Amino acid sequence: MTTPKVVGIEVLSHAEHGGQEGFLRVERYRLRNRRDDGTLSAEYICDFLGRPKGPDAVVVVLYHRDTDGQVSVLLRAGLRPALRLGRPSDALPVPEPSTLMFTEVVAGIVERGDLGEAGIRTRAAIEAHEEAGVRIDPTSVVFLGAGTFPSPGSMPEKFWLTAAHVEHPGAAQTPPTDGSPMEEGASCWWTPLNEAIEACVRGDIEDAKTELALRRLRDTLTDP
Repeated sequence: MTTPKVVGIEVLSHAEHGGQEGFLRVERYRLRNRRDDGTLSAEYICDFLGRPKGPDAVVVVLYHRDTDGQVSVLLRAGLRPALRLGRPSDALPVPEPSTLMFTEVVAGIVERGDLGEAGIRTRAAIEAHEEAGVRIDPTSVVFLGAGTFPSPGSMPEKFWLTAAHVEHPGAAQTPPTDGSPMEEGASCWWTPLNEAIEACVRGDIEDAKTELALRRLRDTLTDP
């Protein structure tokens, strides 16, 4: 028995909620599928999160290789109120400590004017300075393979995974931040690359984009 293929979708209606003042907006579409045999599916609702500034984000692994060849990476702990407020203990399948400060690598929104790979590299340099106090030349930013979609069922965001070598990590300044209270109280530190990946496996670092970017960096540095 051959199952009809979905060859398109029809938009019946669209509405937006939020986004005027906040960071995200909920996009609600009423849709139906168009099949290759000419039939249509039942109507259904598709909700996802959009972002007024732009749909994508850049992830930046700042790393340093010392004279012995040891590679260290910069990690950053910052506020993530959604993890404190959106994961009530009585709703979790496995108990876990309540999270407020969350460890990641540097990352930020690719804004609508950041066009092409040059725009993404420039945004990576801006975020490195804002979040970690590290100044890098945008031309030194390298891409760690193709971009990736972390949660395509609920958000159309693509992560652009990048890295940049920092020659003098001790020259980092106090991060100026973007002025938002969301970046208040953040801290940064350097740790060996392999130890950071092991921390991801243990669950001490629980951020998926961070683990993926760290692993891609290690693959890139060890590729002959």
